Amino acid sequence: MKIGLLDVDGHNFPNLAIMKLSAWHKSRGDDVEWYNGLEHYDRVYMSKVFSFTPDDYRVIQADEVIKGGSGYKMYDQWLPDEIEHICPDYSLYPMYKEAYGFLTRGCVNKCSFCIVPRKEGIIRRHSDITEFLNGRKEAILMDNNVLASDWGLNQIEKLAGMKVRVDFNQGLDCRIIAKDKSIAKLLSKLKWIRYIRMAYDNSNLTKQVDTAIAYLKEAGIPTSKMFFYTLVKDGEIDDAERRVYRLRHYGCQPFAMPYRNLDTNSAPTEEQRRFSRWVNMKSVFKTCDYKDYKE
Repeated sequence: MKIGLLDVDGHNFPNLAIMKLSAWHKSRGDDVEWYNGLEHYDRVYMSKVFSFTPDDYRVIQADEVIKGGSGYKMYDQWLPDEIEHICPDYSLYPMYKEAYGFLTRGCVNKCSFCIVPRKEGIIRRHSDITEFLNGRKEAILMDNNVLASDWGLNQIEKLAGMKVRVDFNQGLDCRIIAKDKSIAKLLSKLKWIRYIRMAYDNSNLTKQVDTAIAYLKEAGIPTSKMFFYTLVKDGEIDDAERRVYRLRHYGCQPFAMPYRNLDTNSAPTEEQRRFSRWVNMKSVFKTCDYKDYKE
């Protein structure tokens, strides 16, 4: 078969599903390439992660077109196991040298603003790090709540004994760290690519955030290495402002994320965008307060 691949979001981050489909088709002897719009294909796969990404409206020259991904709101669509558990075809994205994959899928929480509960459901074991590491020295792990899984904790133990630098890019649950100081000690054994990422979505989490920061500091992780995704909802700018000031006081790195409704896909307000620009431009955030930035 002649297979065409279309990463609708672009190439700013490797598309894991596309890489696995490519590896599987190549293992069957199929001809696989990025869709170029000039040739006819037996099948074209279009994958989109983000719902706000404009669709690709080219006329696709193919006998069969298969669309998939969260961006198309296909929450119940999964790759077959023989494809899901194949080592990704990293040659598609030669500019990225890390390994990419999931140790666990799902989450124990049911946050209303999060896509994971409706797409992946309850947390469960997914794969061993060796399934997709492929000899690489860095791994981007996309688990949604790896600390809530015994399998995930065992995998972290395994990673601690390997010469692999890691980044849990979806964040770790600070509430779990705050409940068990030993988890902070376990995380301190890992080699981090840049940050240890967590979330501070509302002020109700303040006590757990404070405790998690204290435990991680005690375990030897400097606050400058602690990164917090900070949800910014319309009408709740004051709450977000209190949270980022608290993180700035600790010396942590906040990253403001304007809330976008999953169902309506409504764009963030100008105030949400302005606040997020202030937080995420670090030279500005460190030198002026939000009221001065607005002026």
